[in-house]
Parts: sequence; C-alpha cells; structure tokens
Amino acid sequence: MGKIGVSISINVEKIEKARLFKGAKGTYLDLTTFIDLDEKDQYGNHGFISQTVSEDERKAKVQTPILGNCKIFYTDSERGTNPPEPAQATAQVDNFIFDDDIPF
Repeated sequence: MGKIGVSISINVEKIEKARLFKGAKGTYLDLTTFIDLDEKDQYGNHGFISQTVSEDERKAKVQTPILGNCKIFYTDSERGTNPPEPAQATAQVDNFIFDDDIPF
C-alpha cells in the first residue's frame, strides 16, 4: 500500500476532558477516524474524527461526539485522489501554527 496525506480538523471545544490522560511526555487524547478512500461527503471530506471509546463502551454502544473531519490531500498509490504538486503538500504542513491557547 502507498502513502496518503490526511488533513485533520477538530473542534477542541467538543473534547470530553475526562478522556484526556497523562502520559510520560504530556497529556494525551486517543482519537479514532474512519477514512473512505473512494467517496467524499458533500464538503469534500473523506471521514470524521471522534474520541476513542473503550471495548466495554463499544459493547455498550457508547458514542462520543464527532470532533471534526479529515480530508485526503495526497496519495502516491493508484487509489484515492491524485497527488498535488509537492510544494502544495509541504505548504499545508509548513503553514500549520500551533498555539497554546487551547480552551481547556
């Protein structure tokens, strides 16, 4: 299988803070996504992002809120979208600005 580039956007205000956990190098949140390589939604997204549920929660059919969406912007395989020019893929990553103004 080839490589794919996925752009992810989440609404941090929807994060259930009880699902944050301390790790050796910081505070973490487990997320889950399902990506459909063959079909996009009406907004051009290939999937959604939600908080991961435990096996017991999954059996109990617990659903966490959808935090955001994901979009494939690059693939080097025959499947999915055509790869953009390398400068475009790099620009998306290079333009990412992380700031500590997270509302939790």
